[in-house]
Amino acid sequence: METVTTKLIEWGASYGLKILGALAILIIGRFAVSLLTRIIRRLLERSKTEATLIKFITSLTRIALMTFVIIAALGTLGVQTASFVAIIGAAGLAIGFALQGSLTNFASGVMIVIFRPFKVGDYIEAGGVSGSVATVHIFNTILNTPDNKKVIIPNSKITGDNIVNYSANEIRRVDLVFGIGYSDDIKKAKTIMERILTDDQRVLKDPAPTVTVQELADSSVNFAVRPWVKTVDYWKVYFDITEKVKLAFDEQGVSIPFPQRDVHLFQATT
Repeated sequence: METVTTKLIEWGASYGLKILGALAILIIGRFAVSLLTRIIRRLLERSKTEATLIKFITSLTRIALMTFVIIAALGTLGVQTASFVAIIGAAGLAIGFALQGSLTNFASGVMIVIFRPFKVGDYIEAGGVSGSVATVHIFNTILNTPDNKKVIIPNSKITGDNIVNYSANEIRRVDLVFGIGYSDDIKKAKTIMERILTDDQRVLKDPAPTVTVQELADSSVNFAVRPWVKTVDYWKVYFDITEKVKLAFDEQGVSIPFPQRDVHLFQATT
């Protein structure tokens, strides 16, 4: 009995301080990790980062820091931690290879959230698809097409190609082309189109709209009609101006050429 007691005393003297040190590292480390993750969360919230990204970053930070705290505590007890570090590194490498595609989408999602090339509600062209942005997730972005189709695009496909944001600027130019016949009065047609643009309150005065001859085509004289409008009025002005020009040309006797073919028949003589 005395021998067992003696060994316990010797063991306590040898490892007691190490155990206390390890416990102190765990307690203080856990407190420090919690404090640091709270600070990171608040900073991300102030920068208006997406909630999903905030949760992911804080969780990843907590896991990584607690891993270092546990390794430090084990080292204080005299455990060889080099093997643990090697195992963790190998596991991280294997997971990285297995989730390579997902990690690429995640990195692209982080870039989209940070640089904000578009926001929810914007009409964009990205990843070969055009539509209004419905939701921006960490791994993918959801668009609603004009005919109300839901399209889910991996974020890596978005950041890996050009992004066209049609809603980014407050004003846009409407590009229209109208053709008249070669026998029609160019000045008259130009006056009609200029009057239509002037009468439309949605057409901006600055920058001023443009009505000019664009080309002398095979069967028509084509005008480039380019009014500037607010982005929200783009399609309404596009369709309304097209209709008004057609009606005004019909009323004023200005022809709009259309493809046609003259067929001449010759009677063969014998």
